[in-house]
Amino acid sequence: MKYTPAFEQTADDWMKSVIREEENTAFTENGKDFINDLKIESLILNNKNPEKRKIRDIIQKSLSIKRLNPDETAALLNVEEPELLEEMFSAGGEVKKRVYDNRIVTFAPLYLSNFCVNNCLYCAFRKDNSEEKRRRLTLKEVEEETKALISAGHKRLIVVYGEYPSSSIDYITDTINTIYSVKVRHNGIRRVNVNAAPMSVEKMKKLKESGIGTYQVFQETYHHETYKKVHPSGIKSNYRWRLYALHRAQEAGIDDVAIGALFGLYDWKFEVMGLIYHAIDLEKHFNGIGPHTISFPRLEPAANTPFSRGGKYKVSDDDFKKLIAIIRLSVPYAGMIITARETAAIRRESLRLGVTQTDASTRIGIGAYSESYSEQEAERQQFILGDTRDLNEVIGEFADMGYITSFCTAGYRCGRTGKCIMELLRSGKERWFCKMNAVLTFREWLDDYATEKTKVKGEKIILKEISEIKKNIPKTFSEFMEKYEEIKRGQRDLYF
Repeated sequence: MKYTPAFEQTADDWMKSVIREEENTAFTENGKDFINDLKIESLILNNKNPEKRKIRDIIQKSLSIKRLNPDETAALLNVEEPELLEEMFSAGGEVKKRVYDNRIVTFAPLYLSNFCVNNCLYCAFRKDNSEEKRRRLTLKEVEEETKALISAGHKRLIVVYGEYPSSSIDYITDTINTIYSVKVRHNGIRRVNVNAAPMSVEKMKKLKESGIGTYQVFQETYHHETYKKVHPSGIKSNYRWRLYALHRAQEAGIDDVAIGALFGLYDWKFEVMGLIYHAIDLEKHFNGIGPHTISFPRLEPAANTPFSRGGKYKVSDDDFKKLIAIIRLSVPYAGMIITARETAAIRRESLRLGVTQTDASTRIGIGAYSESYSEQEAERQQFILGDTRDLNEVIGEFADMGYITSFCTAGYRCGRTGKCIMELLRSGKERWFCKMNAVLTFREWLDDYATEKTKVKGEKIILKEISEIKKNIPKTFSEFMEKYEEIKRGQRDLYF
């Protein structure tokens, strides 16, 4: 479907009503936002050639699960010596283990609409891309997509919407409610995370009422001049409306929020610093509650979007691995998400650096899960994927590497969100809840979805995890084993 003059006029009128200026400035200080471009550039420059002792002290601080300050992060960004880099990589993996244990959470993205009023130069959904096949799923189509995802073994989704009048808060909540209502035999989606355009506090409250998990908004680039260049028109051209979206979400009661930057738009070191400052400002305003997850996608090719092929700021694989480790060390309590934008090889290498979540069986075309779809179709999706392997294959690979796949969503039903989850993560206690729930949900998944080959691999991991639970949390072991045996007998959705 192509845009028509009528659509244009409706969108223009709608855009004028979206941004609430009083909310746009609510968290600024003296009229300024928390990103000071000159200060960030100065910190990076002034930390050139950091001393080994300083770097090792910073690593030790991170290993104690304390968030780094900007100066410390800037020092890590300037490490070039292979020996120190390897120490950082090793520490990233250790921090992840201390906070999240050896589990990997999987999810699937579900794109529901690609109509958009914005003109982001790097995105195939941009308003001026006349080659994009525009579509918004009906609730019946959402139901069919959800059935396909449940049948593939998924328990978690992140739903994605373009910024457009037809993707209103009512449409968003209706689609979320539809997803939660779908069951395939005894299985359903247990957690819906949301990637949607920034909203007012009033609309965020409606979003919370729909039972979402995490609300995700990426700033894309924190560099003011670059942001203006790559977002020439549309609502997204307003830097601060986007920058403070997650502050408004917290104010509305959504206490699990997620930040991210699109690496390749500007200098990757600057973007890492932007993410750190974002985490710090959230903590400052909301009683220590920082981002629940951080994402770090790289710019990928997109249909009829030459800018997306990268330029002077394209991030090499070596720098990509470095930035993953630095983010892990800088914000040790946060989950870290790598997506199917990356190749299977890069995703494998990232796990040892501190990654905690990834997608699988990924299709990002509108309606792509339930319809005939053998190859990527550039004109119906936002960008080109690097890894399209199915969930079974990815989980089998994780098991080969010693990781257990977790489908746990217990925290959202036990109140372990916001400040509660932050305290548990920083203390290292959450890993044991995670470990038990990972085993319970992995047992479910193996029995319901795994191929025989993957099941054999998974059984070995489960035995190892049960042994560690018995050793480290003996007081809970009997109760854990009771629930484990109930799941083997067919019970579902048991958790701690």
